[in-house]
Amino acid sequence: MSVMPAAFFGHGNPMNALEKNRYTEAWRAFGQAVPRPRAILVVSAHWYVHATAVTAMPRPRTIHDFFGFPRELFEVDYRPPGLPELYEEIADIVHPTWVGADLDSWGIDHGAWSVLMHAFPDADIPVAQLSINALKPFDYHLQLGAALAPLREDGVLLIGSGNVVHNLGGVSRALPDAGFDWAQRFDEGAKETMLTDPSAAGRLDGHRDYDLAVPTPDHFLPLLYVAGIAGATGTPADVLVDGYAYGSLSMTSYTVGMDAPAPMGSGFAAPLPEGPPADGANI
Repeated sequence: MSVMPAAFFGHGNPMNALEKNRYTEAWRAFGQAVPRPRAILVVSAHWYVHATAVTAMPRPRTIHDFFGFPRELFEVDYRPPGLPELYEEIADIVHPTWVGADLDSWGIDHGAWSVLMHAFPDADIPVAQLSINALKPFDYHLQLGAALAPLREDGVLLIGSGNVVHNLGGVSRALPDAGFDWAQRFDEGAKETMLTDPSAAGRLDGHRDYDLAVPTPDHFLPLLYVAGIAGATGTPADVLVDGYAYGSLSMTSYTVGMDAPAPMGSGFAAPLPEGPPADGANI
């Protein structure tokens, strides 16, 4: 079985699930280029809880963890099979770190399905999610990512889904395809780290623009899992696609362990719903 790559996707907002633009086309090209995985393990910004857990149900439900969006988005039903036995593999490989088995509380949230709908539209590859433990420091997430690296040799594709820069309070509808200076500086700093020394990604909180770019860590932390894998295996990271949305969101995506497909597609990231995104749109 081929050694699977790892990847981080800047998912932007749930509407990308229904759009066709340069970002979603890059995700589609990734799915076509990667060897067929035995399973996909997703670390999504939207499962941010006070524990480390893995979904372990045979048929995870589609979670619509947002509001203020068009009805069409709530009708999305991306339902791949689960892989309950993957929990045991993960618990064994990261021991002595404790990981719980989630049998019924979560499923596949929009951080996962908004990307997977483009990369793996047939929904026929088993998918599990790994929660982000909100109680743990950056080093924990970086090291947990490193510990998960051997799963790649067993046909498991590891995906982080979030945004390197994610400041909903700073969103500007006048900048649908641009980033503020501080967003660009932080995104470029993260890019330099990912391409040259991914093990140092856990120190990006010392960047001068960190507080603006990462007002809450949930969307940033999935990057550390992919960085941990890259650092632990000495595998280079590559930019899959990059860009900005609405001034304060970075759409940068990375691959680890595979050449990024040639850029393709055009167009801005998906439009935002009406009303202030910070008021519960949960993107």
